[in-house]
Amino acid sequence: MIGCGIGGAAAIIILVVTMAFPGSTTTTSDSSILVDPTKEKQSLFTLARVMIQNTGNIPLTNITIDYGGGAKDFIPTLKSGKTIILSPPDGNSLQFVRVTADGGIDVYKAYREPVAMPGMMGS
Repeated sequence: MIGCGIGGAAAIIILVVTMAFPGSTTTTSDSSILVDPTKEKQSLFTLARVMIQNTGNIPLTNITIDYGGGAKDFIPTLKSGKTIILSPPDGNSLQFVRVTADGGIDVYKAYREPVAMPGMMGS
């Protein structure tokens, strides 16, 4: 009985950590990318951004960020370990973003809303 309780508790902890840090990582050999699109509703506007990090061992090339509705950005190269933060264009639906790159990278991710922290803007 105790073993089941510990195993169940471990499963719940893993689930909570996974949900708290939901970045999406795609890995293919030396190519790896982390994509984290967020949107924060403020009282007068919505702040949205897409964080892209090269978590692989080699530079990523021909990165296309598709915000939907025909809006796209193109990044020729992102060196290993580097991060970029992009803003979707005004008027975008902020539903999903798709990031593709050479080396078989293809990530389709919904925007998430971070948990509001007391004392922070928009809380």
